[in-house]
Amino acid sequence: MEVHKEIDTRGLNCPLPILKAKKALADMASGQVLKVVATDPGSVRDFQAFARQTGNELVEQTSAGSEFTHYLRRR
Repeated sequence: MEVHKEIDTRGLNCPLPILKAKKALADMASGQVLKVVATDPGSVRDFQAFARQTGNELVEQTSAGSEFTHYLRRR
């Protein structure tokens, strides 16, 4: 998967990872992929809800240790 932009939200708690992702997506073209790295365990369900509410596609979510990676495709 081609990632067009990556943001690091490690150490930030809800709602900051979502807000930063929303801001990053606003600067991206339709179809581009944003990678978000977070350490907040709540970010998993937060990004699922964010994708449902905004119409952006949550392509994939992975976790490794205490890090959670979310891939969003801009609508």
